[in-house]
Amino acid sequence: MKLGLTLFGLGAAQWEAAYAPGHSGMVHLFEWGWDSIAEECEKFLGPKKWGAVQVSPPTENRIVGGQWWEKYQPISYKIGNRSGDHDRFANMVRRCNAVGVRTIVDVVPNHMCGGGGSGTGTAGTYFDANSLDFPGVPYSRNDFNDNNCYTSSGNIENYGDANQVRNCRLVNLIDLNQGTEYVREKIVDYLNQFIDMGAIGFRVDACKHMWPGDLEVIFGRLKNLSVREGFKGSERPFIFQEVIDQGGEPITANEYTGFGRVTEFKYCMGVGSNTHSLKHLANIGPDWGYLGPMSAVVFINNHDNQRGHGGGGHVVTFEESWALKTLTTFMMGHDYGEPRVMSSYYFSDPDEGPPGWQPNGYDGGYGCENGWVCEHRWRAIQNLGMFRGSVHGTGVTKWTEGWDNQIAFSRGNKGFMAINGGSSNWSGSIATSMPDGEYCDLGQGDPTEGGCTGPTIRVSGGQAQINVPTGDSPLFLNLARPAPTLPSTTTGSPGGECTSCNCSNKRDCGEMGTQQGECESKGCLWCPSSVSGEPWCIHSSSGDGGAGGSSCNVADSSKRDCGYMGINSSQCQALGCCWSESYTGGVPWCYYPA
Repeated sequence: MKLGLTLFGLGAAQWEAAYAPGHSGMVHLFEWGWDSIAEECEKFLGPKKWGAVQVSPPTENRIVGGQWWEKYQPISYKIGNRSGDHDRFANMVRRCNAVGVRTIVDVVPNHMCGGGGSGTGTAGTYFDANSLDFPGVPYSRNDFNDNNCYTSSGNIENYGDANQVRNCRLVNLIDLNQGTEYVREKIVDYLNQFIDMGAIGFRVDACKHMWPGDLEVIFGRLKNLSVREGFKGSERPFIFQEVIDQGGEPITANEYTGFGRVTEFKYCMGVGSNTHSLKHLANIGPDWGYLGPMSAVVFINNHDNQRGHGGGGHVVTFEESWALKTLTTFMMGHDYGEPRVMSSYYFSDPDEGPPGWQPNGYDGGYGCENGWVCEHRWRAIQNLGMFRGSVHGTGVTKWTEGWDNQIAFSRGNKGFMAINGGSSNWSGSIATSMPDGEYCDLGQGDPTEGGCTGPTIRVSGGQAQINVPTGDSPLFLNLARPAPTLPSTTTGSPGGECTSCNCSNKRDCGEMGTQQGECESKGCLWCPSSVSGEPWCIHSSSGDGGAGGSSCNVADSSKRDCGYMGINSSQCQALGCCWSESYTGGVPWCYYPA
């Protein structure tokens, strides 16, 4: 086994997901089919600016009895199981990428299926678990760890012995030896097929049961993200590893942070135990003994522990809907870790597989039917990806506590959040770092071309005027972002009307947070105003004029964002800016002319 750790050749993208601009957060569409996920990307996740979808293992698995954990018993690395075949999977990835939603694949490189028996898998491939023969890869007896395990049963018998945990079978699942060159090559090929199709990375199952040095070698050999699917070709795949570390064992999550993120299982227990004391969450993270913020993937619950598996313990699930909404909002609003939201189905038996019918296409409702929960569609949760994407790069500021389990904070000058976990409504004036103006409450409505479908929040003099109801309702939180202010209809070329701040046809030349120096450096006018919705940085007749022609021929690396979240092409061009759709990470669609 290779035990030494190095970082040579590993790009930062193994810790930072290559989300589309303005998108953020993962949604785990647990056990969804590929066609349904593609439709969800187009109708819901893309418009709501979610960063990525985590999909269940796509590879061929052993058929046992329809349980969810069947998919974690591979018998080959072919794509084909109850979620769909290879072509449907590839089509899903393309369609999701086209609307700015990335795909993260749940992969199982630790083991093959459980020992004993033979048959054919979900894609028709033969296997014999008695003789350790898996011709679909192919793997044979020499590729497994049986000779490296010294327990009488061949299974892990003592979690205090790191050698057992990594060399013996986990609940009789046939343990691969990733220390051999042949097995490493096969796993690299297994993962690279998903990169070739346009996936951005992986949730890697059961990493505690593999040696860190072996994983370092495997991840280091993966391809960069696919140019064919719109990436630059220099981005590394995003890696996050399932390591269940709740203390008390010799194997720790910190052993795996040198080559990707790690699931921080202490987080869901920590926030779950503070549902009624939100104020204690202010410094959640390393101060609590958790992983560093760039190393952690955080979640309120996952498919394992909501069923009492994978660490177990009490976690907040969809069965405690108000608490789940409150804590999910906090997780997505706070700056610690990379968050993932679970989207579940109802079950009475913890082994129960998914409902027979896939979720219906999104029709504007707040949930699903046919036994699916779809927490990501809940009114209080659905815009959280949009919020997090808009505050990227900022930290938590202006932390404020109400008297009845109520908290509020800003994300720099880009966003504000107030959460009411108490038994009474919370109204008043709360300090914020947001600029003065009128803002959409994303917890109760959506941004539109003309403003908002729900209530707005006014910020004046560094104070937000909030009214956050209580109760098990999607109205229990406030999320704020600038309400789009459309330019008035004028004649003449955009940007050519104003020569002073007294102009009546002001057209916004800035973006949220633009400062005077940045405004003037673009040749625009700086005009502070107390009028709600009026821009402070405006186009001038002598400055950044109308877009079009050669002025829009701007290299991707030089494009400066001229828009706001949700802007469309006509709104962009009305601002005197250029519009060109791009699916390269970090490249704005609405940008200033050359």
